[in-house]
Amino acid sequence: MIATDSLIIGAGPCGLFQVFELGLQGIKAHVVDALPEIGGQCTALYPDKPIYDIPAIPVCNAEELVSRLREQIQPFDATFHLDQQVVQVTTIDAQTFRVETSKGTIFQTKSIVIAGGVGSFQAMPLRAAGTELVSSDFLHYRITDKSIFAGQRLVILGGGDSALDWVLELVEVASSLTLIHRSEKFRAAVSSVERMRELVAADAMNFFVGNATNVVCDDGRLKEVHITTPEREIVVLPIDHLLVFFGLSPKLGPIADWGLEITKNQIETDTEKFETNIPGVYAVGDIATYPGKKKLILSGFHEAALVSFAIKKRLFPEEKAFLQYTTTSPLMHQRLGVESPTEEA
Repeated sequence: MIATDSLIIGAGPCGLFQVFELGLQGIKAHVVDALPEIGGQCTALYPDKPIYDIPAIPVCNAEELVSRLREQIQPFDATFHLDQQVVQVTTIDAQTFRVETSKGTIFQTKSIVIAGGVGSFQAMPLRAAGTELVSSDFLHYRITDKSIFAGQRLVILGGGDSALDWVLELVEVASSLTLIHRSEKFRAAVSSVERMRELVAADAMNFFVGNATNVVCDDGRLKEVHITTPEREIVVLPIDHLLVFFGLSPKLGPIADWGLEITKNQIETDTEKFETNIPGVYAVGDIATYPGKKKLILSGFHEAALVSFAIKKRLFPEEKAFLQYTTTSPLMHQRLGVESPTEEA
């Protein structure tokens, strides 16, 4: 059993920043995430998508943001438990919880912060004949390494932002690229759709209205995808990789059974401590909801800061809480591992 003052569920941007804010309060955290790498859904789903609303950083992508957060939390020596999901939370007493993961890791913790996005997302699957025979090396629901598509024949299915974003990202590296969507109407940004149509007009890629109804493979390797048009004609496309972006279905999973107040897959919190209806359990980021909530990374960072003060007070109720600034506080400098500026004579 691992004893810890705080357990963070979720290693996305808000979970990582929660490590930082707790570290400033002198509280070491353990972090659990269902994904095999830190970064959460942000890097798992949109690693190259630009982010423009992080203070003092005009633009960065998700991977860059996570890299900077990882560097920022290094002084606090957080322990990560990846590729496992929290399956059970039990209240031992008013100050302690027992938490167990899908890999049998057991924690005894005095506070819990849920920073799990809006739960675990599951990609909407392609329901075409032969799909079950295709190796996951050639049928993709998310992209982690776009270099594998260089010089390949690609077909992308979908009409939302993810599909169009990857069309524009991969069109210059693929030997051929075809976008398939069920209609001429898209759910993506207008500018992305316009750019896609410009590429079609320039013969840089193809676009068909239709549905993928059959795939042909040889020992798991894709050979063809068959597209049924609205006129019931069959278009056969030679293919190396099939990328499917039909959307994501959020699943709260075991969180739904912990006795938390949940509204539309989000956990209700207050706006002072971002505490849930269970004392000692907090929620930050997209999974948290309260009057006026905005689903922004910036909002999650604010929530994480206030949660850290609440946890400090929970753990050490007899201590007076003083707001100390990282610019001037010797204690903050000590925790960050930086030298305090010398005072001028």
